[in-house]
Amino acid sequence: MKTWPLEGISLEEATQKQFKFVDTVTKYIKGRSMLGRGDLGVVPGLNKPEITSETEKVIADYFGAEEAMLVRGAGTTAIRQALYAAVKPNHTLLVHDAPIYPTTQVSIDMMNLKVERVDFNQLSKVEEAVKELKPDGILIQLTRQKPDDSYDSQELIEAIRSVHPSIPIITDDNYAVMKIPKIGCEMGASLSCFSLFKLLGPEGIGCIVGDKTYIEQLKRENYSGGLQVQGHEALDAIKGLAYAPVALALSAQTSQTVCDALNDGSIDGVKHAFIANAQSKVILVEFHEPIAKSVLKYAEDLGAAGYPIGAESKYEIVPMFYRVSHTFLQSDQTLIDRMIRINPMRAGSETILRILKEAVSQI
Repeated sequence: MKTWPLEGISLEEATQKQFKFVDTVTKYIKGRSMLGRGDLGVVPGLNKPEITSETEKVIADYFGAEEAMLVRGAGTTAIRQALYAAVKPNHTLLVHDAPIYPTTQVSIDMMNLKVERVDFNQLSKVEEAVKELKPDGILIQLTRQKPDDSYDSQELIEAIRSVHPSIPIITDDNYAVMKIPKIGCEMGASLSCFSLFKLLGPEGIGCIVGDKTYIEQLKRENYSGGLQVQGHEALDAIKGLAYAPVALALSAQTSQTVCDALNDGSIDGVKHAFIANAQSKVILVEFHEPIAKSVLKYAEDLGAAGYPIGAESKYEIVPMFYRVSHTFLQSDQTLIDRMIRINPMRAGSETILRILKEAVSQI
């Protein structure tokens, strides 16, 4: 198997992202506000807490976008709201010819969107589809939906824009933010959507970043007090975004170290290891024999996390040993018996290799 993981950033580049983000924070939020827990409620004129409004300005500025909006419901609701604002119910959505992330499929069904598919790995076919199918919007998932995906999102967006400069392009940036050089809106997409829980932030909070027209509409329509992200949640989002780049870069570095060790034959029973975005950037470990489920059972007994919480959330410290992703399984059901994914989280390579070796030895 050959995989094409997203272009990552180095530890030094991640450090610079951290510094840039903190510098942006200082331009919008007073120092004493950062030492508190923020305000609450629907402040007149803003219809949300002041610190939440300031946090949205920080995020928009950092990603070079016109506007940003914090939403309840994590990345799922961010994508759902973006589809509603930019594409509208009963319209046509162009997607990659691959399994759609389950919660995104629910959003598509809720809006009764007509889905058209094209292989995003072939730019000429994408350009042809945009011309002939005339979709009302396009959804691009930055991370991989199937093992052999290789498309470059920047090139993909540029190809679409060359045919239809104004078509709404929504990107699902989950598992990519603060890991790659640019997110969707920085590449030319209309709206970027992601979960802040996956960036060491608060539970259930998502973010939409991009074109002002769409986001201002969403802010007007999401006026209820119960929909507003409170000040303490916005501050927690800032803290998570500040720590995420370096933490995620360390995890990526560890992944490569583990992958290299496994491919050098450090553990008997391992056929091959790959780095892949499935959906988060992980190590895919393939075994010679169908022992994947047994390895997962023993690994949990040895201290590894047996399932995700938010996939890279602030609670996930020990390495996660888990089955391959649902979308990967849709492309090949046999992977469930012969392959696992490992996310280092905050662990080092020695810990991961020790747990894997002991788990395999018990079978």
